Amino acid sequence: MPAKTRPTSEVLLERILTSLDDDKAEDVVQIDLRGKTAIGDFMVIASGRSTRQVAAMAEKLTDRLKRDYGIISKVEGKDAGDWVLIDTGDVIVHIFRPEVREFYQLEKMWVPGAGATGS
Repeated sequence: MPAKTRPTSEVLLERILTSLDDDKAEDVVQIDLRGKTAIGDFMVIASGRSTRQVAAMAEKLTDRLKRDYGIISKVEGKDAGDWVLIDTGDVIVHIFRPEVREFYQLEKMWVPGAGATGS
């Protein structure tokens, strides 16, 4: 089987967003990390309505990335289904149950003006 060409981070981001949309992810946010950190080019944060949906969205996403691009993603938290982290290398994906997402408020770390005001 021939090796698949690794997609650009922008192409990968679009495939991830399409996969999450297909699986009815809610409140999807994409954050451009380029020039801010070396952990990746983009971060995607999304919610699922239940632990089952969160785990299923994560599994389908990783399967699609493996099938389409040969990308083996690192996955954490899929068994619990409260918060799943998927590291594709260029795009970091967080899928939460709404209550867990509200508790951690990851967006506030990365989106200017979304956090609490301070000096």
